Amino acid sequence: MKTFDLQRMAFDEVPPDFLWEVAVRSLYTFILVFLFLKITGRRGVRQMSLFEVLIILTLGSAAGDVAFYHDVPMLPVFVVFITLAFLYRLVMWLMSHSEKLENLLEGKPAVIIEEGEFAWEKMQAQNMTEFEFFMELRLHGVEHLGQVRLAILETNGQISVYFFPDKLVRPGLSILPEACNERFETFPEDGDYACIRCSEVMTFNAGEHSLCPRCKNHLWVKACTATRVT
Repeated sequence: MKTFDLQRMAFDEVPPDFLWEVAVRSLYTFILVFLFLKITGRRGVRQMSLFEVLIILTLGSAAGDVAFYHDVPMLPVFVVFITLAFLYRLVMWLMSHSEKLENLLEGKPAVIIEEGEFAWEKMQAQNMTEFEFFMELRLHGVEHLGQVRLAILETNGQISVYFFPDKLVRPGLSILPEACNERFETFPEDGDYACIRCSEVMTFNAGEHSLCPRCKNHLWVKACTATRVT
């Protein structure tokens, strides 16, 4: 086999005229995916659940095969789309009548912040790190956890945030990037400090050092008390 053979790289054994067929096949699969999304009532993909992502990935595989491979017939792919559309409608109906099935396929919302601190045990069960949570919270305008009364990780991966009124904001863990927060093992002055791992806030005297009683971490930052900038 000749390396860097442009004819082979571009067409392999497919005749150039097949490119027109690829265009028709692509239009065909585009229409099928569009009709599927209309039938299932999808208006976008940002709020897609895990089950819906699975359906779309399966559709994408079928659409890709029929678009590019000349030996993949088009009618069976149409049957795949019809089957998946029926399956989607059936599962949606079953979930509306079974909370257990809904929880199995969609999952449950998870509380990740309560009263200005991580719900540590619940957060450990989620497949996200605290750094990912911090990024999402910063996008909501959060500077430190003491501003947050409640934060819920929704089943679609987004975070719902409920804030304390300014007068009730408490000392909390700053979620700004590491370069903005000096870390301490020995406390330089009296005051409130937050554990960088689990967000526990405690009051210490200058010169003390302590492990976090909640997670046994040894690094702390000064607790922040800033109110929200709106």
